[in-house]
Amino acid sequence: MPTPFADTVIIFGNDGLGHGDHTLCRKVAASYFRTLFESGNLPQAVAFYTRGVLLVADDSDCLDELRALGNAGVRLIACRTCLDYFGLMERVAVGEIGTMLDIVEAQGLAAKVITL
Repeated sequence: MPTPFADTVIIFGNDGLGHGDHTLCRKVAASYFRTLFESGNLPQAVAFYTRGVLLVADDSDCLDELRALGNAGVRLIACRTCLDYFGLMERVAVGEIGTMLDIVEAQGLAAKVITL
């Protein structure tokens, strides 16, 4: 039986979830990724752009959770332009470095796109 998110792409345009205390926002993002994995609600892909690319860097609080999703077959796409802007090209610890075309194509293949 397919998971509810099997045909979904999730977009992260920020390096946390919600607004307010930055540490809390990052913890909530890690909790979100962990819950996705543990619940089996695996999306087709998670795309990261603008500040969202900070979540795939080697100092991210979400690496264990993102590795678990990636190892389970979820495509993790980080925007090359954004990584370059933040000086993170050499610090990507999880996922793939993609272009905006990769992100747009993933969205086009999805039945739904969730932006967080």
